[in-house]
Amino acid sequence: MARIMIVDDAAFMRMMLKQILTENGHEVVAEASDGRQAVEMHANVKPDLTTMDITMPEMDGLEALKTIRGSDPKAKIIMCSAMGQQGMVIEAIQSGALDFIVKPFQKDRVLDALQKALNR
Repeated sequence: MARIMIVDDAAFMRMMLKQILTENGHEVVAEASDGRQAVEMHANVKPDLTTMDITMPEMDGLEALKTIRGSDPKAKIIMCSAMGQQGMVIEAIQSGALDFIVKPFQKDRVLDALQKALNR
């Protein structure tokens, strides 16, 4: 199964996502609480896929997405957003995100997005 990095400033959201992923055979290889950490960790960990929150302190998810994809154009990233962030989601897709999942997380939607992204 996939090696995944979870990026979200909310520990509770990281925990929820980690539970969904590990219960379905995936390995969470790193967790970051802001975009700056994500950029640093991504280069070292080289995950198969990253889930990235949009709204975070230090560096937001859009900037982190662009930075990671700039140094690793093959990086597979799925954005996570709350309702009402459609404009940011569109920008994320245009910047290379493969999909987005809406909070609160729904297990089937998370696994579906993950499978599609990994098969690209």
